[in-house]
Amino acid sequence: MKIGALQKFSLLDYPEHLSAIIFTQGCNFRCQFCYNPMLVLPVWGGKSKYAALFRSKRQKGHPGIKEDDLFVFLQARVGKLDAVVITGGEPTIQPDLARFITKIKKLGYLIKLDTNGSNPEIIKKLIAKKLIDYIAMDIKAPEEKYQRVVGKKVYPVKSGKAGAEQFNGVDFNKIRKSVKIIKESNLPYEFRTTIVPGLIDQDDIARIGELIKGADKWYLQQFKSNMPLINKKLEKIKAYNSSELAAMQRIGLKYAKQCEVR
Repeated sequence: MKIGALQKFSLLDYPEHLSAIIFTQGCNFRCQFCYNPMLVLPVWGGKSKYAALFRSKRQKGHPGIKEDDLFVFLQARVGKLDAVVITGGEPTIQPDLARFITKIKKLGYLIKLDTNGSNPEIIKKLIAKKLIDYIAMDIKAPEEKYQRVVGKKVYPVKSGKAGAEQFNGVDFNKIRKSVKIIKESNLPYEFRTTIVPGLIDQDDIARIGELIKGADKWYLQQFKSNMPLINKKLEKIKAYNSSELAAMQRIGLKYAKQCEVR
């Protein structure tokens, strides 16, 4: 299992539970607003446009973590923490994710999975095996803006290129399928959308709302520009103000039972 980082304690990431957060290494998206660019590539460092960010993060004391060392920590926290949040990067691209979660659950922890929804079959299998207790899926944008936001070519089903996401893009039908699987899972879940000025506006909230219509929870996440981002230009962008976010929340409430800004 490729583990990029560990946050040893969180009161916020798993609702009503004390949790640790495991950040998996590697992601199949390149979201412009991503504030974990050091976790995007499958390995730390190397010759890439992210190398400087990798080095910077290492200097702050966050190198990759060995799985054995992680489990020493988790074993020591049994009875003190309730849950483990597995995020990324994108956890579902890890080939040994099910084995990894099974090993954690044997210690008695609840599991929350954060995902971009690009691998619905993996999500479905994890749910069927009862390896997930809570799931959060990021809805990046409406379909017509997905390519711009996630930095990967988007292949609608009608293009006849389903499966191409394995190499250089995203099959949007898989995003739709993940939404359906999650809504029908009988698990507590949430959808999340990061609200980035210039990328997401009020009309987009309505379009995303149609995709997840009837959802239990939808969180509109405030954009953070005070940290290294994949798109450096966005670091100069000012976030939406409270009244603009409130207007988007009102739109969101037309589509989800609960819609909050955080």
